[in-house]
Formats: sequence, C-alpha cells, structure tokens
Amino acid sequence: MACTNCSTGSNGGAPKGCKNNGTCGTDSCNKLSVFDWLSNMSLPAGQEVFDCVEVRFKNGRKNFYRNTDKLTLSIGDIVATEASPGHDIGIVSLTGELVKIQMRKKNVPDNEEIAKIYRKATQKDIDIWREARDREEPMKVIARELAIRLNLEMKISDIEFQGDASKATFYYTANDRVDFRQLIKDYAREFSIRIEMKQVGFRQEAARLGGVGSCGRELCCSTWLTDFRSVNTSAARYQQLSLNPQKLAGQCGKLKCCLNYELDTYLDAIKELPDMDTKLYTEKGDAYCQKVDIFKGKMWFAYANDTAHWHMIDAEQVKEIIEINKTKKKVASLEEFVVETVSEDENIEKNFQNAVGQDSLTRFDKPKRKKRPTNNKKKKQPVAKEGGNTNANEKQPRQAKAGQGGNSGNKGGNRNSNNPQGKGGNNNKGKNPKNNRNRKPNNSGNNGNNEGKK
Repeated sequence: MACTNCSTGSNGGAPKGCKNNGTCGTDSCNKLSVFDWLSNMSLPAGQEVFDCVEVRFKNGRKNFYRNTDKLTLSIGDIVATEASPGHDIGIVSLTGELVKIQMRKKNVPDNEEIAKIYRKATQKDIDIWREARDREEPMKVIARELAIRLNLEMKISDIEFQGDASKATFYYTANDRVDFRQLIKDYAREFSIRIEMKQVGFRQEAARLGGVGSCGRELCCSTWLTDFRSVNTSAARYQQLSLNPQKLAGQCGKLKCCLNYELDTYLDAIKELPDMDTKLYTEKGDAYCQKVDIFKGKMWFAYANDTAHWHMIDAEQVKEIIEINKTKKKVASLEEFVVETVSEDENIEKNFQNAVGQDSLTRFDKPKRKKRPTNNKKKKQPVAKEGGNTNANEKQPRQAKAGQGGNSGNKGGNRNSNNPQGKGGNNNKGKNPKNNRNRKPNNSGNNGNNEGKK
C-alpha cells in the first residue's frame, strides 16, 4: 500500500517512514514504477537526452516535469518542482527516453504546458517539507470533527501538504454533492493556510489508503491497478457467483475490481453453450435448464412437473435435442441423453496403477475378516470310562477301592492267580464284554476274569 508517512529525515534528506530509502518492500511507493532498461545504453551521436522526468509525490501520485535547466538528475533525487502557488517537493522516479513512452501511454502532450523543475531540493526545502508532513495526521483529526459539527455527509480521507507548506489539499469522499463553503472558512481560520478541496471516488480512496483484501494480498488498486473500470452485477451472474453483497464488495464498499479479470474468458466460453432459457420438449414433459457448468460443457435439466430431479446432459447433445424440437418433434425422454457420472474415488481408482507394489486405495473400505480362534493347548489323553477294562501291567492307583470297574477285578485276580473262576472280578461283569474278549491274556488273573465274564 502507498506509504502515508514517506517523509524525509534530517540525515541528508534520506526518506523516513518505511525506512527503505524511498523503495518500499511492496513497491507501493513506486507504484507501477518502470524499470529503466535503457540506463546502461548510450544515445546515438548528436542526440540529446529527453528533457522531461517523472516525479513521484505522496500516495503514489506522479506527474511529468520539464528539466529546462538541464540538471543532472537520476532516480531517487529530491527536487523542487513548479506549483500553483509556490513550489512542491517530490522524488524523481524515471528519467531518459522511457519518460517519452510513459507520456504517450498516459496521453500527456509534450507541449509548453508541462511544469518545470526549479532545482534540486536544498536542506532547507527538505526541513520545511518534513515539518509540513508531520502536521498532516493531527490536522486530519480536527478536520473530521469540524465536518461532523456542520452535519455534512462527507468523509475526509486524507490531507496532503504542498512542499513549501503554503497549501493543503483535503481529499474527501461523498455520495452526493456537498456544500462545503462554510467548512472551507472554518478550515482557513483553524489552520491558517490555503485550503483546496478535492473529491475522489471510493475506489481512489482505497487506493490511497491501501489495505489487505479478502484474498490475503494487498489491494490491487494500491499496488498496480491504475484505471478503474466500472463493475456490474452482470459480471457476477456470468461467472455464476452468488449475489451476496458482503462477498462481492471490496474494502471501498463497491464491487471488487477482480470480478472483471476473468469475465472475458467466461464470455467466450458461454458463446459455445445454449442459453440458460433453453426449453426442451420431450414426451415425458417440458424440461427447463437449472444449472450450467461453463468450462466442462455440462447442463442440468429438470422436468416441469419434477423439479427436484436434475439430469446432466452434454451441451452438444442439448443442441441436438434443440434441432429435433425445431422440426416439431419430441424426444422420448431426457434419460436417454444423461451422462453417466463417475465418482471421484472411482475415477482415481480406475487411473491408479500399482506399479511399485503399493496397497489398494480402498483397502480401508473393506470389512476386516474375523480371525479363527487358535487352540494351542495340549490335547488331553483319553481317560478310561467307568467300568472299562484295563490291563494289569498298566499302573493303577494304589488306593483303588473295590467295586470301581475293572480295577478291582484286576486287583482280585492278581492276589490269587490259581482262581479258576476268576473270583474278585465280578464288578467287571457286563460292562464292556467286547473289549474283554479281544484282550489277550497276560497272566492267570486276567484269564480268570475273562472266563468269569464269558
């Protein structure tokens, strides 16, 4: 944004304010400054240097002045220029042949009406200029209070002193014409200086004061934009933007200048599409356009009796339907021309190639499989059922009680191996005859048991 405190210090005329020696980091003091790419080139023999220079003042204001005394000037020199009345103090921003090109660009005629440069500014000129610039901010506060007392519908946006402190220019904005004759008298009596009132537009005010837009960057009008073209709400309609004043308005309260930046591109693209008022005739009913995607060439239509369901159709197919309708014929339905839509995830997955062994993009969408429980415990050995036959050679519990299956019978058989009837093995009777028949006799006691069971 343009500096409001770009005055000069007492150290040899070095500019103060941004402390960048006359060149802001955002290049706003040198708004639209031109790089002198001819500075290192010498002029042809016999040709003189162009005698006009470009001088910059407060808030990026620039004017052209003639160097009648052929002073040796370079970019950054502080000079005293002609003013009405007195003289003004500015900084040289461009010299040489490029000044001629800039004058042609801004339609400034090269005639005798161009003001001239008096001299390079002396230390006394710089001190007076600095003191005048220091008075601007306190004066602006008092000037606004005086305007409020007179109930004038105007706003004092800025004050600019002339270099010799003989005149002050008050910049103001107003919606209607303002009668400020009494206000000028009050200003002259209060400040004891010559007063000049200058009305500026709201866009010019924003350009002078500067600021940061909703995009996060400095305002275009305060950095590089010089010509303010009219912006209409039709520019937002062509770009299908919501007509919300809070979003479309800039810091100046008017429509944003950037609405015109892409307007020509939209207008060229709209020429290839049917109008929004297009009406399609089908056997299912009449269809009306609901929405248009300009750059993709898609149009959405809905039946008059079913406006909740939209059908997306290519612009080329819409033109075909229009041609059919011109022959007083109707198409069957819009469903025949509907474009199949593919979701973004499916489109990504379709174009995805697993070239480096990457996992699937939908690996997290699949349900997890339940793992089967694994039994790592050791399998238990089978235990003989109650009443089953066991071999006498197998280890048996020492305190086995009588009447507990074949154990007792085996015990009895072992005590008396000469028992031919197998007494003592009655408990095993009828329990498991099959196993007992298949058993081979190991000793006399077992033989007795098996014979008794038979």
